[in-house]
Amino acid sequence: MKTVLASRASPRPESRGVLPLLVVVAALTLLASCKKEAPPTVAAAPEVTVMTVAQQDTPVDFEFTAQTQSSREVEIRSRVDGFLDKRMYTEGALVKTGQTMFQMDPKPFQAALQTAKGQLAQQQARLEVAKANLARVQPLAAQNALSKKDLDDAVGNEKQSAAAVFAAQGEVDTATLNLGYTTIKSPLDGLSSFARQQDGSYVTATANGGLLTYVYQLDPMWVNFSISENEMLKYRDDIAAGRLRFPENNNFSVHIILADGTPYSQQGQIDFANPAFNTETGTFLVRATFANPKNTLRPGQFVRARVSGAIRPNATLVPQRAVLQGAKSHFVWVVGNDRKAHQRVVEVGEWQGDNWFVSDGLKAGERIVVDGALRVTADSQLKIVKELPPVGKGSPAVATAASPSAAAAAPAAE
Repeated sequence: MKTVLASRASPRPESRGVLPLLVVVAALTLLASCKKEAPPTVAAAPEVTVMTVAQQDTPVDFEFTAQTQSSREVEIRSRVDGFLDKRMYTEGALVKTGQTMFQMDPKPFQAALQTAKGQLAQQQARLEVAKANLARVQPLAAQNALSKKDLDDAVGNEKQSAAAVFAAQGEVDTATLNLGYTTIKSPLDGLSSFARQQDGSYVTATANGGLLTYVYQLDPMWVNFSISENEMLKYRDDIAAGRLRFPENNNFSVHIILADGTPYSQQGQIDFANPAFNTETGTFLVRATFANPKNTLRPGQFVRARVSGAIRPNATLVPQRAVLQGAKSHFVWVVGNDRKAHQRVVEVGEWQGDNWFVSDGLKAGERIVVDGALRVTADSQLKIVKELPPVGKGSPAVATAASPSAAAAAPAAE
């Protein structure tokens, strides 16, 4: 019985070869299906925006950081020694010409004036006596009733008395001036600073002890900026090479932008350029003057100054987004007549707002890719969806150079 069961459980020789055969057939079928290639797909042409390159005289503005300064910054000082009675102005307020700002104790100066007047009266009385004595001596000397010496003495006494009166009058004038100096007034319309001396302080008329406050004239206002020697020489070279042209007589116009981005309404003019370099900084000062009728500008503000009037002759200007950075240089995609993209190495210069000056590598009339340049490959077919006008022709141009130094170089360039 055990022998029969064992023989039934063992597989037959035919069934042992069927299963491997089915596995092989299934594998071959799967391999055949994988070898079927998908139909080739054609990549869609990238959609791009292009622009035709143009060369034209392009106005350029040079923007830089500047600082405002009062056109008249006056120190209010004490001219005499004494006690400060009272501050007569509101610190930080606008003051008018002739407005009283400080009052010093006048009593010692009033007493000094009174003494000087008394001495003047004494000398005037002595002069009257000397004159009367001379009037008596002269006829007697003429009759030889008195000696020549008596006449000379009388004349000398009269002249000495007159000189003493003159000196006494000077003492009175000095005392009067000193009394007037106890009332300290503003010499101009302007903005007052805080008081350096408080009420009751003893003030001396020395360089260190006589300063009371400052008054800053606000209209007109100066705007100062600096330029280095290297930068100035660079723009002089550009002018000599014909790459840059400044206005006649360096007649630039200047606008400023406040810290919050608000443009200042008034236009300024460059009126001064220091001919000497600062030996510490290697720069020289350039100054523009602005009208400030509403006192918008205050001394010491940091602003951005934009100087207009320079021109780059026959300049090529392209949008910044059209210029790409390669491994070794900048390049653009030039569109051929067959609408295929060709890479072109270019030499770029300064930024100008959203645009870039190209000094070499492009010719007028060529078309370049502006938008969609990142999707373009060499010799790829392009789908042009829009053509932009050249920069400066029918499109808004922002003329703000990236380098602020050229504006400062303007007054010094010949």
